[in-house]
Parts: sequence; C-alpha cells; structure tokens
Amino acid sequence: MSKFWSPLTASLVPYVPGEQPKDKTYIKLNTNENPYPPSPKVIEAIKDAANADLRLYPDPTCESLVNAAAAYYGLPAGQVFAGNGSDEILAFAFAAFFDPAKKLLFPDITYSFYKVYAKLYGLQTGLVPLDEQFHVRVEDFPADNGGIIIPNPNAPTAQLLPLDDIRKLLADHPNQAVIIDEAYIDFGGQSAVELIKDYPNLLVVQTLSKSRSLAGLRVGFAFGSEELIEGLNRIKNSFNSYTMDRLALAGAVASFEDDAYFKEMTAKVIATRERVTKQLLAMEFKVTDSKANFVFISHKSLAAKAIFQQLRDKGVLVRYFDQPRIDEYLRVSIGTDEEMNAFIQALQEIVGG
Repeated sequence: MSKFWSPLTASLVPYVPGEQPKDKTYIKLNTNENPYPPSPKVIEAIKDAANADLRLYPDPTCESLVNAAAAYYGLPAGQVFAGNGSDEILAFAFAAFFDPAKKLLFPDITYSFYKVYAKLYGLQTGLVPLDEQFHVRVEDFPADNGGIIIPNPNAPTAQLLPLDDIRKLLADHPNQAVIIDEAYIDFGGQSAVELIKDYPNLLVVQTLSKSRSLAGLRVGFAFGSEELIEGLNRIKNSFNSYTMDRLALAGAVASFEDDAYFKEMTAKVIATRERVTKQLLAMEFKVTDSKANFVFISHKSLAAKAIFQQLRDKGVLVRYFDQPRIDEYLRVSIGTDEEMNAFIQALQEIVGG
C-alpha cells in the first residue's frame, strides 16, 4: 500500500481481466474476443480518418455515430448515448442512476466489474442468487432496491433471459433504473431495445467489441429514454467531454454500414458454438445453453482447475473462476473452427488421459 493512496484507493479490489501472456504463442479462448477481423470497410474508414484533422478535438456529441446507431435500432437520436466502450458507459451509469441509500441488485454469478464499480461509487450491493441451473429469476429481485443491473446473456454462464422476463422485471420496479447489459446479445438473443418505448426506467447497454470485432477500438452504446440519456451526458460532461477519438468514431460508423458482414461473422461464431457444444456433450461435459460467443462447461469427473492448467500447458487459454458455485466450470470463448478443433483435441487428450 502506498502512503500516497487515498482510503478509497486502498480499499478497492480491482477487476482482473483475462490473462494476456507473452511467454509463448497461445490459442486465446479466455477473453471472449471475436476470432474474425472487423469489416474491411471499418479498416478503410479508420485509414481515411488518420489525417491532419487528428490535431483537432473530436466531436464531443459523437453526432455521426449516435445518428448511425439510432437509425440502425429505429430510435430517435435523443435516446442514444455513445461512449468509450461499454465498461465506461456502465461506470457513468453507476454514478448517474443508482441510489446509495439502498442496495443495487445484480445476480450472485455475473460480470465481476459490477462489484468493482459499486465499491468505487460507494454503493451498497445485494446479490440475487441464480437458480441451480444458473438461470436469473426476476421474481427474486426484492422491491426495495436502489437499482438493478443484469447482463443478458449473463456472463460467465452464457444463458439468455427472455424478453418477457425483462418486461416483468421492468414492470415490477417502475421507480428504479434497470440496466440490461447486452454485450453478447447478437449471438442468439433478442435485444431489449424494443422495450424502451414502454419502459422509461430501462437502459440497454451494448458494445462493438464482441459481435463487430472491435474490442481494440473501444466503442459502446446506451439506449434509453431521453431522461436517462441526459443523465449519462451530465456525468460524461462532468468527467471528460471528449470520450471518443476521431478514429474510433469513423470506424464505428462504418461498422453499421456493413450489416451483411456483421451478420455473416456472427452466424459463423454461432455455427461453431453449436458444433463444439455437441462435441463437448459427447465427451461428458455439462454445457449451459449458450447464446453468447462462449460456452460455460463442467466435466462430470475431472476438476475444472486441473483441466484449465493442462489446457494452458498445451497452449490453450480458457478462463477459470475460483469462486463459489462456479469453481468447477470453465468459460471457453469461441474461436475459429481451426482453434476450436485444437481445443477439442487437447480436451480429448486430457479426458482420455
């Protein structure tokens, strides 16, 4: 601990991202990155934007990108917020909408950044247990709360909450902000964006990192009522008005202009996921019903931590979470068919051995 740290800094337990080792070449199935490159139109747009205008500040309103996202989702521009990755937008949302006098609710097994943000902003938290099959039960969220956040599909369990359940959650908690974090929605789910017109308490957060292969660009969105979007802008403009750079803005706009490529790449990931799921089931793995670009697996007799280490020794990285209820599971990102074939081969050697 540094003597220069504030008490808050000393008390924080930061989020730990998936490892990025450099000691040798690995098949990386541990950070849920898209295995395929972004659209060529994105690359071309970024190259075109790398010009003398970089000496100028970018548009603080992100108008071109907001308009592109609004048109894509059929929303007024006033119901769209663009930011530097969905994690930053979530940070703004935690500051903007949640009541520190009451508990912020989220599932007991979920994206671990939520606890970090809650601590950073001095929020109380209440964990709502998933059922034994790792499903979210919206009826278990108590009425007295300071806000709700749920990833859909959930991470790391990969399971989808149906829109009818989200609709019930919104109706049951009309006086609290409800955030649906849709980082993985394009891999088999239906977005809750269509519910915004009926529920002013709904904020939907999305990212271009996963389904549009732009994790390195850092682009995210929030969709909601104009009241909620204004709240996000108040926080952003009290923190950093110029959140997105010119290259990111240009590339992100271009990603919406190549819908055919986007759909082709997501379909490839989904097809590989379904094939690998069948292979895992045949090897006596338990696999949750994934609607994400990863699978969540557990073997009937081999310890997850041992499989994790043996895969690493074979040059395959997956994610292991050493925490209650899921310490016998591994999260495996979906890679290319060649990468997943190598993963299955390594698993067969481990299980067979």
